[in-house]
Amino acid sequence: MSRNKLEDMLVKARKMLKNEGVGEYQLDAQLFMMKATGFTKVQLFTKNDYCLNNNEAEDFWDMVNKRAKRIPTQYIIGNCQFMGLDFLVSEAVLIPRQDTEILVETILEYRKNNEINNIIDIGTGSGCIPISLLSYGINNAVAVDISNDAIEVAKKNAALNKVLNRIQFVNSNLFEALGEEYYGKFDAIVSNPPYIAKDIIKGLMPEVKDFEPMIALDGGDDGLDFYKKIVPEGKKYLSSNGWMFFEIGYDQGVAVSRLLEAEGFQKVEVIKDLAGLDRVVLGKMG
Repeated sequence: MSRNKLEDMLVKARKMLKNEGVGEYQLDAQLFMMKATGFTKVQLFTKNDYCLNNNEAEDFWDMVNKRAKRIPTQYIIGNCQFMGLDFLVSEAVLIPRQDTEILVETILEYRKNNEINNIIDIGTGSGCIPISLLSYGINNAVAVDISNDAIEVAKKNAALNKVLNRIQFVNSNLFEALGEEYYGKFDAIVSNPPYIAKDIIKGLMPEVKDFEPMIALDGGDDGLDFYKKIVPEGKKYLSSNGWMFFEIGYDQGVAVSRLLEAEGFQKVEVIKDLAGLDRVVLGKMG
């Protein structure tokens, strides 16, 4: 086995990651090799006799060793894809997930028959939701997060995706830092808030519970803390025909629907994901 031969290094890395319980060990090894060498996925197969130089090999094994400790792949390589767009990620933000694309797609679908041009995203994290919406037709967005580190990541993503001139960032705990000038301004409030019940978190995969920001996961004892605040507090920031769109946990459809209905929202609906599980709840101001 050649010490720095691409094919041999991939074989060794796959075995190492598999032994550490990493689920997608084969894909991760490929991603790290692509990052270390600058090769495309096709080139990994056409250049399998390539010998990495010492810097490339060092970078590769550094990434493999981090993944073996269950650090998420996206944090290691520093980016991920969401809605067909590239996003930078760090441990300051939750990693964008495919489930959240259902939320974005739902808003874009409802926009076809409703005036939804100015939105506010509560708990923006990486900014993946408002930046995607802006990239696919929404006019303007305000992105709110309690974490200034998260906002710095989101700003970079807005610049990366060329929407920085149409998004405003606010460092705030929910609506606390938003003044009266925002009252009635938004066609929609959008949020993927922390919604995991506190006692569930300890049972999550190491990649999630040990490395992703707890502030973006913990939804309180029943997972509903943030919905209970956003729904009543957010009403005054909506236009007369404004909407709320939430991502939810698979078992929270009824509870979040009732919160919206209790505050007078109409046309409350639960949208399921590709697995048939409740994923989005929405409602329109009555």
